[in-house]
Amino acid sequence: MELVVLHTNDHHGHPLKFFNHPGPNAAGLAARATLVAGVKKAHQNVLVLDAGDINTGRPESNLFKGEPDILGYNAIGYDALSLGNHEFDNGLEVLLEQAGRARFPFLSANVYRKQGPWPVKPYTIKAMKGFRVAVLGLTTSELGKVAKKSVLDEVVVEDEVVAAKRWVPLLRKRADVVIVLCHMGIFEEENLGSKRLAREVPGIDLIVDGHTHTKLEAPLSVNGVPIVQAWNWGLEVGEGILTLRRDGRKSFVWRALPVNLPVRGKEGLTYLGTPILEDQNLLKLLEPYGKKADEMLSSPVGEAPETLFSQRSRQEETPLGNIAADSLLWYGRRYGAQLAILNGGSLRADLPAGSVTTRNIYEVLPFDNSGYLVTLKGSQLLELFRYAATVSSGAGAFPQVSEGVELLFHRGEKRLVEAKLAGEPIDPEKSYRVITNGFLASGGDGYVQFLMGTDRFDTSVFQRQILIEYIRERGGKIEGKLQGRIRRVDMEPQAKAAGGE
Repeated sequence: MELVVLHTNDHHGHPLKFFNHPGPNAAGLAARATLVAGVKKAHQNVLVLDAGDINTGRPESNLFKGEPDILGYNAIGYDALSLGNHEFDNGLEVLLEQAGRARFPFLSANVYRKQGPWPVKPYTIKAMKGFRVAVLGLTTSELGKVAKKSVLDEVVVEDEVVAAKRWVPLLRKRADVVIVLCHMGIFEEENLGSKRLAREVPGIDLIVDGHTHTKLEAPLSVNGVPIVQAWNWGLEVGEGILTLRRDGRKSFVWRALPVNLPVRGKEGLTYLGTPILEDQNLLKLLEPYGKKADEMLSSPVGEAPETLFSQRSRQEETPLGNIAADSLLWYGRRYGAQLAILNGGSLRADLPAGSVTTRNIYEVLPFDNSGYLVTLKGSQLLELFRYAATVSSGAGAFPQVSEGVELLFHRGEKRLVEAKLAGEPIDPEKSYRVITNGFLASGGDGYVQFLMGTDRFDTSVFQRQILIEYIRERGGKIEGKLQGRIRRVDMEPQAKAAGGE
């Protein structure tokens, strides 16, 4: 017997096809619908799963609080979605509305509401032909760091492994196959994310993961458990085939199916693999959202000579991160700001080459995050940078900083080696005026040092509007470059640990 598992993750509000370097018309739910329908026609037992973060992305999704995305998932016939941390971006009210509109269950066994209605289930069991499949949902416990305080006041976030150890043995008694559909992430460290889950929880047949936007060429195997993830934005659909043998053994094969993924070949732009026709019925339902968004966000902002990419902003200094941080500093200087810090995870899309519109800026910075000023003592600022040095590669908390800031991180030891501003070491005894976004200012992404600051001031101007004004102030010129603001080394014997002896 065979079970085909089709899976996506980190869709992030991409209901319609979009530009993905090097070309236009990538992905989209209408093409995904055609792909899924073809697999369902060819196989008897098919599960369609999403590992979370359906929300927060392009304007045609954001402006309508994910309405077109839920509509599209309903049409495709998804069987379950695990809650990602971005399902909480718009507050519990919107999450409850989305769960109510969905014709598939929202799952999370380790996040629950303290009081009031909670339509999220810990698991679902699907009866296939000849066997039963249990799907357990898990959400990253990082939610306790990254969600807004208003959300955290209303929910309990439990450790994922603790919850899984409680539920997996129960589900093993009720189903022939146990799949964990989780939004935890694939990290280099074995003691983090879904690798930790596979190591510490017996009885799991397959882990379908999300959160880190990981592009795999083959499934991972940890403790004999396959772990899969399908990149992001619907650019790929993962296809796993789990074979159940009569003697009780199981085998698993997997591949990533591209969804109209543009590539540049010898004869110019083409698609990787076979082009997929869009489902016209679904397209008719989704296109009005795009047209409304275009009408609202069509004004020009500037010109970019080359594409500025967002993906590496969770791992290293990027030109896009530099521009975003510099725009914050430019705006904050009127209030005495000396440096700017933002989280790489706040940059959600590439800024394409050519004419840049308000829509493009909304895609890069979709969150309603205002510029926020805080005064920190040098000792607190150093502690903040020490925390930044511990952030795992690929995590949204990885920093991007403004011009004049120089950070040196020891990659292996995850420690801060050096921190400078305007060529001078950060002085623990001095005070520094910092501008960041409202999310980090409230201690988000683990930056709790901001909560210790003084003279706190919320500008109430969203970060994307600041970036638009900054570009226009510069005559519409959008150029980013690397300046060595954040360096990561394995060894620097001449350098001392920052702030130490």
